[in-house]
Amino acid sequence: MTDLLPSLAGMTLRQLQDVAAQCGMPRFAAKQMARWLYVKRATDIDSMTDLSKSARETLKERYRVGREAPKLRTVSADGTVKYLFEGVGGRDIESVMIPDGDRATLCVSSQAGCKMNCSFCMTGRQGFHGNLTTAAIINQVLAVEESERLTNIVFMGMGEPMDNLDAVLGAIEILTAEWGMAWSPKRITVSSIGKIKELRVLLDTTKVHVAISVHSPFGSERAGLMPVERAYPLTEVLDMLRGYDWAHQRRLSMEYIMWAGVNDDRRHADALARLLRGLDCRVNLIRFHAIPGVELNTASERNMTAFRDRLNELGITATIRASRGEDIMAACGMLAGKERKA
Repeated sequence: MTDLLPSLAGMTLRQLQDVAAQCGMPRFAAKQMARWLYVKRATDIDSMTDLSKSARETLKERYRVGREAPKLRTVSADGTVKYLFEGVGGRDIESVMIPDGDRATLCVSSQAGCKMNCSFCMTGRQGFHGNLTTAAIINQVLAVEESERLTNIVFMGMGEPMDNLDAVLGAIEILTAEWGMAWSPKRITVSSIGKIKELRVLLDTTKVHVAISVHSPFGSERAGLMPVERAYPLTEVLDMLRGYDWAHQRRLSMEYIMWAGVNDDRRHADALARLLRGLDCRVNLIRFHAIPGVELNTASERNMTAFRDRLNELGITATIRASRGEDIMAACGMLAGKERKA
């Protein structure tokens, strides 16, 4: 029955202080628990040896650490590693570790499935199955084999982070707080389709980097690819973003997947440059990775290079993102998890 007990991993300091009070422990025990959970990476309560034996016994009656090992670890030919974790709503979730020299970036999921229904994304096409808890998000960071050497976290896995904002903010707090993992917020990037109210909360309460999914500078075209354009037009998202300082402390990126004959010509490059003029940001050009049931093809290397060069010529910093993990379905837009069988 211990797997039915609430998880300590994923709790903020304030929540751990409530736990300490409920278990008759001194208030400072919350920081001790946080250190065991997020610094020493404890997997069981018995290892928290600076808590009294009686306190540990009481904790074990009411809580568990809550660390869950991945169900599956798959390694790409390029060194990218995809992990399968227990999810929600009958759908497991995936996270991806991307090595790059002395960097190790973990792409974490915030939902099982997604409500946004972007036409080019396997996660979106599977529908929405449920929000992950802060515990399930943090578990991805703590439980991967490369956990101790991670240098960066990107919320670019399954789900729309702004659609599960409370849990994402809890995870960011644990990652960056002095009592938690004490990471610089500069090591964290959150991607979003642009839910304006929630995005503003993220910007006002954290200092993490932000990436916005763009994919077309034309509203009608973007709406055909991303239905969310109708609710949150890109022009309104960008107007909101212009109210923040992007020259210091944090970075703003625009994500732009490129499809042959859809959004890869000079007309789109010029329109994108006009749209972004005066906004301190960079554009990441991304190769499309084919997924079942989607009749789109990736832009040619020639067109991607010309598009990048045109943006740079017009004063917009643009780069082509290296494609990683396609052979294990771990590249951008390919995460789907597995439906659990009864």
